[in-house]
Amino acid sequence: MVGETITAQTDQVMKNIKALLASCGGSYNDIVKATIFTTDLSQFTALNEAYAAALGDVRPARSCVEVAALPKKALVEIEIIAEIKK
Repeated sequence: MVGETITAQTDQVMKNIKALLASCGGSYNDIVKATIFTTDLSQFTALNEAYAAALGDVRPARSCVEVAALPKKALVEIEIIAEIKK
């Protein structure tokens, strides 16, 4: 687990997503839908700022929900659906 703040964890999750997409020949532009899970919706503004900063001008559909807990006591988890056209 990297970082103790929602911003640090969101930054790392987005780096992980970028690397995963790149390994398949894709990029953030290929994200069709993102689902964001957080344990503290009161931190949404900070989470959203980090998420938007990583994506730049890309704006896939998304939803965000608060959950009671995440594995390893994470503050955020992001699930994506991507369509990589080859």
